[in-house]
Amino acid sequence: MGHLIYGVAPAIDIEDRALEHLRVVIVTKLRRDESFSFNWDNEPDVSGDDAINAPGLHGTVWISKASSLYFSFDSAPTAALNPHWIMALMEEANSNRGLRLVPEPERP
Repeated sequence: MGHLIYGVAPAIDIEDRALEHLRVVIVTKLRRDESFSFNWDNEPDVSGDDAINAPGLHGTVWISKASSLYFSFDSAPTAALNPHWIMALMEEANSNRGLRLVPEPERP
């Protein structure tokens, strides 16, 4: 189980594979100097069992170049990243709803 730590707020626990994909999207947006919201729900069906285990059922943080983020993983990545998932997450981040973890699409 990986952790996204935002400033001094409690860590948002996210399954390692999902966090790796979120990290790609978050870092890409920040490199482009694009701010966005990140929203989470404690929904076990998003990306496997208990993809996100955050304090409370729902939450939102505003992410910008001034944000203090730290990505921590329990283990090294074992599978290649899914570009279709990265695209789906990027579409979420670019929407009015903001970035949220969506289910990993199957690879064609």
